[in-house]
Amino acid sequence: MPRLTKIYTRTGDDGSTALGSKTRVPKDHLRVRAYGDVDELNALLGLALAQGLDPLLQKRLAGIQNELFHLGSDLSFPPEEAAQYQVPRIEQHHVDALEGLIDQLNESLKPLENFILPGGSPGAASLQVARAVCRRAERSLVSLAREDAVRPESLTYLNRLSDALFVMARFENLQRGIDEPLWDSRA
Repeated sequence: MPRLTKIYTRTGDDGSTALGSKTRVPKDHLRVRAYGDVDELNALLGLALAQGLDPLLQKRLAGIQNELFHLGSDLSFPPEEAAQYQVPRIEQHHVDALEGLIDQLNESLKPLENFILPGGSPGAASLQVARAVCRRAERSLVSLAREDAVRPESLTYLNRLSDALFVMARFENLQRGIDEPLWDSRA
């Protein structure tokens, strides 16, 4: 576990930052954008948790936040340098757990008959914002994958997580007794 003794270093004042391997790159490098989007997603999950979500969601989201740190740490190392470090990674079992959660939550939800607008309870709305940022993080990984290697489990995980966040938002509204806001295509 890293020990942070100093928060500011002044080394990034020139617009560069260090990857996990200490290689310096511009702050708008595709790799930095990708793990930055994952970090933003994680912060939004913290915001959703602060809304006082259903206990099942609270428990599972705490684990997902840790998994997102795994993903961010993995992304902070270029693939050719990652082998030198033992970095936590997203593995298939993380994807499988998300799929299990989606299936579990879906059992209590009505089938979708229309598109759902983001909203409802504060917690559900926060989860929908996190879902949208998760999709952006996924797009960032796709862009990075065109330039450099990205582990397929990382892409699959973000794709599945956005689905899980959508279902979690629906579940949160159900638990709060709030009707889902539906899209009116004739409005």
